[in-house]
Amino acid sequence: MFLRPFIYFCIPNAIIENRINMSLAYITWSANPVAFTLPFIGEIRWYGIAFVLGFIIGLWIVQKIWKHEQLPEDWYDKLFFFVIIATVVGARLGHVLFYDPGHYFSHPLEILNIREGGLASHGGTLGIILAIWIYSKKVTHKSMLWTLDRLVVPVGFVGALIRLGNLMNHEIYGHATNLPWGFRFIENIPSWVHGYAPAYSVPSHPTQLYEAACYILTGFICLHLYWKNRDYKYKGLIFGVFLIGIFLSRFFVEFFKNVQVDIENNMIQTIGLDMGQVLSIPFVIAGIWFVYKGLQEKKKAVPEAATNENTAKRTTPSINSAKKESVKRK
Repeated sequence: MFLRPFIYFCIPNAIIENRINMSLAYITWSANPVAFTLPFIGEIRWYGIAFVLGFIIGLWIVQKIWKHEQLPEDWYDKLFFFVIIATVVGARLGHVLFYDPGHYFSHPLEILNIREGGLASHGGTLGIILAIWIYSKKVTHKSMLWTLDRLVVPVGFVGALIRLGNLMNHEIYGHATNLPWGFRFIENIPSWVHGYAPAYSVPSHPTQLYEAACYILTGFICLHLYWKNRDYKYKGLIFGVFLIGIFLSRFFVEFFKNVQVDIENNMIQTIGLDMGQVLSIPFVIAGIWFVYKGLQEKKKAVPEAATNENTAKRTTPSINSAKKESVKRK
C-alpha cells in the first residue's frame, strides 16, 4: 500500500487499485510505455529514457572517479565510446544468440530493431568485458581488472533504471501471486496504445522491482568499496563483488519470473533452471574467484603498510637526533 503515493507522484496515468477479494490485494499497473511523441521521429519510450539516463548517471560517476585519481582525460573519452558500443551491441547479440537464435537467423533484419526491446544483460556484460580487453591493450596499457574495478562502480544503478524501463514496458514480470504488492500488467500493449481495452494479467510478482532493488544495493556497496574502503587498490575485488551482487540476485529472482522464450520451459523441466540462471552461474563463480584473489592481495598489503609505518616512526627520531647533534656542533 505504501507504493500508492510514490506511483501517483511519478506516473500520473498509472491506475492503482487495491481490491480486496478473499483477502487478495493487488496493484493494477496501467502506465503507458510511450512517454511522448516527437514530430518526424515518432514515439519516445520510457525504456529508452531510462537507458539513456542510466548511462548519463554512470558516466558522471566514472568521471568523478577519473578526477579523483587524476587520470588522463583522453582515457575517459575513449572509455565512453567503447562502453556505449559494447553495451548495446553485446546486449542485443546476447538476446539474439541466447534466447531466440532460430527466429532472428530467419529474420536477420529484426536484429537491428531494438526499439521493441530484446537486450540481454549477460550479453551486455560479455560485450563490455571484450571491449575493456581491447581498451586496456590499446589505451591504458593496464590490467583489464584495473579498468573494470572503476567502471562497474555505478553499473548497479544503470541496471536498476533499465529494469524500471522494463516495468514501464509491462515486460519481464513474474509468476502469479496473492501477495499485496502483486501487479496486474497489460498483456496487449500494442492494441491498448491504439485504443483497445486493456487485457490484464493475473496479479504477478513485479520482478522488475525485485531486480532493481538488488541492483541499487549492489551499486551502493560498490560505491562504499571504492570511496570509503579504497578497495580499487586490490585488483578485481570491486569487480568480483559487482559480479556476485548482480548475477546472484538475478539467479534467485529468476525463480519468480516467467520464461521469456519457449526453450526455457524445456530447460526448467530438464535441469530445473532457465536460461538466465544458467548464464548467471559462470559470472557468480568468476566473481567469487576475483573477490578471493582481491582479499588475498589486501591481506598481504595490510601488514606491509603497517611495517612501513613502523619503519617510518623509527626513522623519524633518528633524523631528529641527527639534526640536534648538528645544531650543537655549530
